[in-house]
Amino acid sequence: MTVAILSTGLTPFGKRPERLEDLLAEAGRQAIESGPSSSSAPDALVVGSMSAGSLAGVESLAPRVADRLGLSRVPAWRAETASATGAGAFQLGAHLVASQAFERVLVVAGEKMTATSTVETTTVLSRSLSPQEVLHGATMPAMAALVSQLYLSRYGLPIEEVAEVTVRNRACSAHNPRAQLTSLVTKEEVNRSRMVASPLRLLHVSAISDGAGAVMLSRSHDPAEVTVRGLGQSTEVLEVVARPLEPVGFRATRRAARLAYDQAAIGRKEVQVAEVHDAFAPFQLIDLEDLGFCGPGEALRWTLEGRGDPNGVLPVNPSGGLLGRGHPVGVSGLAQIIEVHRQLLGEAGAMQAGRP
Repeated sequence: MTVAILSTGLTPFGKRPERLEDLLAEAGRQAIESGPSSSSAPDALVVGSMSAGSLAGVESLAPRVADRLGLSRVPAWRAETASATGAGAFQLGAHLVASQAFERVLVVAGEKMTATSTVETTTVLSRSLSPQEVLHGATMPAMAALVSQLYLSRYGLPIEEVAEVTVRNRACSAHNPRAQLTSLVTKEEVNRSRMVASPLRLLHVSAISDGAGAVMLSRSHDPAEVTVRGLGQSTEVLEVVARPLEPVGFRATRRAARLAYDQAAIGRKEVQVAEVHDAFAPFQLIDLEDLGFCGPGEALRWTLEGRGDPNGVLPVNPSGGLLGRGHPVGVSGLAQIIEVHRQLLGEAGAMQAGRP
């Protein structure tokens, strides 16, 4: 059975005054109200958030959101898979529909991060890392820096050129009305920004943010609907130092991509637009290689040649990605799915890939 995306909702990202459950309800209402008449009312709810209790001071999130949306009688679950929470919630919702247990499932995901200090937020996020590595001072930026160092060293790539990832993504987010960061930046500004964890500077790193997104999933009844053709998910050894060094990158991403391609019965060359996880600028390059769009060590040259630009051979992050839109950790994956959905419908406005 085919799963269709009936409708979506996406809040503006940035420093928001609302509570997390109100942001989630805002996105959820958009998805419900933009669906095809009253027939789009969901009969199940999936709520995604990475660290609602620690960052937003709220627990029992699924029934709280259900209550705000007038869905208190439908079954509801909370999903969490660290920074992949938004995508994980989407996958759970898709499986609930594909199993024929439910006709329509509303998936909402979000995070409220700006209510706590940067130090406290960094501490909370580090709890998803290996406890042994945290004991030695590991944080998300620190571990990302180590992975970036290995990648750049292995292929002899200059960090100064990686600034182009941020420059190009921010050029895209300048056209995104929901993005947190809409000003253009130059390569020089990126390379002069404050060092966070060598070699990563402030503008190599996605911004702490608040925001939420939602999708309504249903059994497909219309050939014109956008449908889910393939899904892939995988996990990896928790300790980064225990992971294989060859090839450089993320083995879980490669496995997940292979599963999705196989399920969809397509190859990487048939992909026409991509939203990838650019929480740190070098990670976009690694993602492009792990997803098979470039060979090992080739993604930087591929990017500099403009192949991933909105009018390139494969537009990458035409929404601005996490580097432009902001990174409320629990929703980023779902937000990128929503952005792709709008691309496929031709409803991305000034962000539309291939737009003259």
